[in-house]
Amino acid sequence: MTENSFSFSRTALEQIAQHVLELASRRGATACEVDVSEGLGQTVSVRLGEVETVEYNQDKGVGVTVYFGQKKGHASTSDFSERALADTVEAAANIARFTAEDPCSGLADAALLATEFPDLDLYHPWDLSMDDAVALTRECEQAARSVDSRIVNSEGGTLSRQASQFIYANSQGFCQGFPSTRYSLSAAVVAEENEAMQRDYWYSAARHPQDLASADEVGRLAGERTVRRLGARPLKTGRYPVIFEANVAASLIGHLVTAVSGGNLYRQSSFLLGAQGTEVFSPVVTIDEDPFLLRGLASGAFDSEGVETRARRLIDRGVLTGYLLGSYSARKLGLSTTGNAGGAHNLLVHSTGQTLPALLSEMGSGLLVTELLGHGVNTVTGDYSRGAAGFWVENGVIVHPVEEITVADNLRDLFQRVTAIGTDSVVRGATRIGSVLVSSMSVAGQA
Repeated sequence: MTENSFSFSRTALEQIAQHVLELASRRGATACEVDVSEGLGQTVSVRLGEVETVEYNQDKGVGVTVYFGQKKGHASTSDFSERALADTVEAAANIARFTAEDPCSGLADAALLATEFPDLDLYHPWDLSMDDAVALTRECEQAARSVDSRIVNSEGGTLSRQASQFIYANSQGFCQGFPSTRYSLSAAVVAEENEAMQRDYWYSAARHPQDLASADEVGRLAGERTVRRLGARPLKTGRYPVIFEANVAASLIGHLVTAVSGGNLYRQSSFLLGAQGTEVFSPVVTIDEDPFLLRGLASGAFDSEGVETRARRLIDRGVLTGYLLGSYSARKLGLSTTGNAGGAHNLLVHSTGQTLPALLSEMGSGLLVTELLGHGVNTVTGDYSRGAAGFWVENGVIVHPVEEITVADNLRDLFQRVTAIGTDSVVRGATRIGSVLVSSMSVAGQA
């Protein structure tokens, strides 16, 4: 994957986008937007020291949305030929003919479109030979398997390299895009003791290969996390303080994002309806959204509609300052877009200053959750119930691993019971967060 790996230049993608806009105009569309993209990548998997899979992917596509007044139609193609582009515009136009007028549909307001496009350092080609890719993946898996003699099997090590580029253009004169890369390295192994098996994993992801954790570190953490789970047993049912380890704490922010996203709000399917300006977390929680984080996994100077993104404080000492809206959902709600068509941009959760050992000490006795299972979250009501595994802690010291338990609460209450956030931050998707201490949750285990 080198500097010139793409099949199309940026100029070529821009020309395709402009041509589609012209085709839509000739077809009589009052407005049009188009997304032209190309992606390529390679994934190498090694299991028990042997190459298990080598996969290459290369794809391209054009997505066209046309508007005839307030009627909207969308179509897409992976064929960049003149005939295919014309057929795709025609298909979108025909779909629009049969859709109902929607007063909220349409392009983003022209005054809100981005006009500045800083280099956010998102594109870093990695010229790695196949032999070197296999060697790195093998090293990662071997580091995991070498941690302890009780590691008896492996789900393998995986190295993924992906590159993509896109151009978004619309009939208001906007035409911008950028290339980006994303790399990940992971390992997962199985340990056995007294005829009981445990599995765990670790991974690292980054825009730049130099920002990846080393193969040795990823593998070692995967192995250590697996071995420490041996001897796990259920916990007695009760209410306990709970620490969500950083690796799983990001999922809590994911539930917040879902609840404050425009689609769920205008459909009235969110437990945070009308919550803007109110305290949804305890005052120790502050979350910034930073679209301009260099090498950020969710960075961008504009959203998927071309609207300028803005750095902001989403949660200010517990108070929800705003929603995550694109143009359509904003119009449905009678609000303004927040530049979040396509999702959130780099959510950075502030730490309250404690290390993980300090959090354990502050908790005293309780549950450290290191894995969450299942999808028992109701975004409408906020009810939360998920299978979990982790460790029982007494007097700030880990005593034994725990499994076959369920942690439950309502997210409104859970958010309010957050008392501390650790300094042990990790980046998972669009979120950077440390371990989270919750003062009390229901834990179901043994009677």
